[in-house]
Amino acid sequence: MFYITHGSDNFTIIDCQLFGDHKEWLADEIKEESGKKGISRFISTHPDEDHIEGLEYLDDRISIANFYVVKNKATKPDESVSFKHYCNLRDSDKSYYVEKGCKRKWMNQDGDGRGSSGISMLWPNVSNQYFKVALQEAADGKKFNNISLVARYSIQDSASFMWIGDLETQFMEDIYDDINLSPTTVVFAPHHGRKSGKLPDKWLDRLKPKIIVIGEAESRHLYYYSGYNKITQTKAWDITFETDDNKIHCYASNPSYGPRDWLNNEGKPDKAFGRENRDYYVGTLNI
Repeated sequence: MFYITHGSDNFTIIDCQLFGDHKEWLADEIKEESGKKGISRFISTHPDEDHIEGLEYLDDRISIANFYVVKNKATKPDESVSFKHYCNLRDSDKSYYVEKGCKRKWMNQDGDGRGSSGISMLWPNVSNQYFKVALQEAADGKKFNNISLVARYSIQDSASFMWIGDLETQFMEDIYDDINLSPTTVVFAPHHGRKSGKLPDKWLDRLKPKIIVIGEAESRHLYYYSGYNKITQTKAWDITFETDDNKIHCYASNPSYGPRDWLNNEGKPDKAFGRENRDYYVGTLNI
């Protein structure tokens, strides 16, 4: 689960996993932060349970008005409460169906005195043969990874970030010639950093990431991207990136995570976002 507090009058949430002890305080935090902005959107990369868990609770807390989703007819033999809620939002008038190159006010277009969020959709190409197969697999209730969207958030003259959902390695190989990739500062490794979602070398050659974030999965399943700077969520816990012109200040909620030797130490103070946990400064990346 991610959220972005934009420099413009926008707030974006990407995916949802709310459960256990962090469920209430994280929803409180999102409600507080989103309330400072005039436009709020939820982007769903795909309907795997660990990307939609607690969606009904979040909607109850913040009233999701704009639900960005790949158009699909995914089914599951055993529907969870969260998946049912996903389907209700997906099929409602709150949904906006994203695809490669789509334009929308205020996602990536200015208008009416309000700037855009700087988010662009690189995938899916709804006419792509491999994507059509993935859509059918989702409709048959078999698998959902490869209907994931690819979203890129770019700050003017500063950092950029990319989300790839749970796309699998072979699928990324298959669509390589049909997706426009460009250098991106921070890339969230697909499929939580698992080997099954390893970014192909030719993707990495185009993306040239300065940081790869590896998500929460058991270490035996992870691919560690030798030669790249990494932040591993199982060790860092919650991660905060704060952009500042040509810098990204990096924070982790684990007080023991400590400074990274590949980051500059600018002595930034720790941060708090109204929750009991603090975010501890671990260093600054010069872009």
